[in-house]
Amino acid sequence: MGFMSFGLIGIFALILLSSIIKILAEWERGVVLRFGRFVGVRGPGLIFLIPGVERMVRIDTRTITMDIQPQDVISKDNVTLKVNAIVYFRVMDPELAITQVEDFFFATSKLAQTTLRSVVGTFDLDSLLGNRDQINHSVQSILDKATEPWGIKISVVEVKDIDLPKEMQRAMAKEAEAERERRAKVISAEGEFQRSEMLMKASNKLAESPSALQLAYLQALKEVSNEGKTTIVLPIPIDIVKPFLELDKK
Repeated sequence: MGFMSFGLIGIFALILLSSIIKILAEWERGVVLRFGRFVGVRGPGLIFLIPGVERMVRIDTRTITMDIQPQDVISKDNVTLKVNAIVYFRVMDPELAITQVEDFFFATSKLAQTTLRSVVGTFDLDSLLGNRDQINHSVQSILDKATEPWGIKISVVEVKDIDLPKEMQRAMAKEAEAERERRAKVISAEGEFQRSEMLMKASNKLAESPSALQLAYLQALKEVSNEGKTTIVLPIPIDIVKPFLELDKK
């Protein structure tokens, strides 16, 4: 009987000791409430509480990563899409995070979802795909201002994925293919135009000098003859054969 009494006393002492002594890590802070009223922020390290009078709420002051689930959004040009993001934030004031909002993590999560939908809805599809940095900055700025009274600092917001409907993806793929074909045709046309200009300049230059024209003619014959067994038909000027034609008529 005495052994059981000592055991019960020991258990009671351990419970009492655990309610008096708390150990907080370097990144933790303890918001202490006495009879429900805030009396201070303690930690890190070893702290003592008055049992039955004071209680403590632990707060992690490290950067917290929050994943925003995909949100259904209608863009400014009435395209339905899904957008998700990641939010990085820290608790800068543990007192405000406990006394000014019921659950700061849940509240920040819901606020991030609604803010993401609101901001994305102000952009058209092309802007959403090309200006993610602007979207990230807008959401971060709005969130940071809204969570400041809660002692929360929003450090970074990053939009991860923008999922388009399959019909829109196919339409964009066709548009991109048509654009590539158009550019290829423009480049080809520019090349032909430059080639024709160079030929025109070359012909004008050769026309100025008959000897240069003859040299170019001979050079062309040489290049053709070097290609292998080739039959070359040489045109004879009409002035050479004209006398023979006149004799034939007589």
